[in-house]
Parts: sequence; C-alpha cells; structure tokens
Amino acid sequence: MADRIDWEGASGKKYGYWIYLIGSDFKDQPGNYIYAKQTRPGWWAAIYIGQTSSLQDRLADHEREACAKRNGATHIHAHTSGDENTRRAEENDLIEKWDPVCNRQ
Repeated sequence: MADRIDWEGASGKKYGYWIYLIGSDFKDQPGNYIYAKQTRPGWWAAIYIGQTSSLQDRLADHEREACAKRNGATHIHAHTSGDENTRRAEENDLIEKWDPVCNRQ
C-alpha cells in the first residue's frame, strides 16, 4: 500500500492523499491529484494540482507531466472523490495555498 500524506489548503482544511510514483497505474475513478517532489524526508512541494473525472485517463498522458518533471516532480499524490463540485473546491483551495509552478503556465 502507498504512503499517505495530508495537504492543507488555504482554508486550513486538510485533504488526505496517497503517494505514488509517476507512471503508476490508476483506476478509472474520479479524484484529485498533485504532481509533487520531495524536498526532504516527509516534506513535499506541489508542482501541479488538478482534479478529474477519471484518474486513469487523465494521468495516463497528462499534458502537464513534462512541466512537472522539469520542475522536479517524481510522485503523484492522489485520492478519489466522486463529486465534481467538491473536487473543484479542493483543487482551488490547494492551488490558492501552494501556488504550484505548473498551474501558473
């Protein structure tokens, strides 16, 4: 089983994510994801934050993966969430706090 991490949004709300290597296979389920790099043991930097109706389809060939890798991303943090409004609110909350470099381009 993958390791787990909590990401905190600008609102102070915490969101639980599982940690996977880039290139891992995902199920065809809706969810949120973060391309991330480890800055020191247990500490991560968000490189790109997104949400999707299918983690499998979206992460199999993501147009921002090259940007994420250029900026040091080695992992994808992901969790499932079925409600699109909830996914979008979480995505926006996290982007507001972490300002990932690949979300700015």
